[in-house]
Amino acid sequence: MSDIVVVHNPGQSAYEVRVDGELAGSTHYRRASDSAVVDFTHTEIDSRFEGQGLGSRLVAGALDDLRWQGGRVIATCPFVAAYLKRHPEYADLVLGS
Repeated sequence: MSDIVVVHNPGQSAYEVRVDGELAGSTHYRRASDSAVVDFTHTEIDSRFEGQGLGSRLVAGALDDLRWQGGRVIATCPFVAAYLKRHPEYADLVLGS
């Protein structure tokens, strides 16, 4: 079984999913410097890793981290927006909800 981890890379304004240490995908965001609001703008999984549910693992890990930080979410990225619609347990994080 592979070791799958989601890590925050604030220098790249991204969360990354890694499989056995190898970068498999990322979700990028924008954040105002004084704001707890994160706007997810783009999510991408490397074609070699598609179809393994890594996009969902990535977004869930990012949202869990934001919850822990007390952040709120805007989902410009269609993948993140669709994930939020399918997972009402994260509705409290969505700005305006």
